[in-house]
Amino acid sequence: QVQLVESGGGLVQAGGSLRLSCKASGIMISFNAVPVGWYRQAPGKQRELVAQLTGGGSTNYADSVMDRFIISRDNANKMVYLQMNSLKPGDTAVYYCSVPKGIHWGQGTQVTVSS
Repeated sequence: QVQLVESGGGLVQAGGSLRLSCKASGIMISFNAVPVGWYRQAPGKQRELVAQLTGGGSTNYADSVMDRFIISRDNANKMVYLQMNSLKPGDTAVYYCSVPKGIHWGQGTQVTVSS
């Protein structure tokens, strides 16, 4: 069965950076071919797509994180990353890895940005 384990969350001051990691296992199809994504859910809000990366290397970002967040992947090790820079209090949420995007989800990692 597919298992996704996120790590790297924590408490950071506004303007700081964090790097989230997601380790995938149990993917039956070629990992390098599937689209991957990072979502987040803040208290009282719906889960939203933050960033996605196709098997072909195309990326897409939510407007709110454009030019601050970078999604990447290591196909050999079945890892997905989210580099988050210039963090803002509004980025506070639980962040979820999804592989394939929208199909399987991790348990989430909390990111808290203090002002």
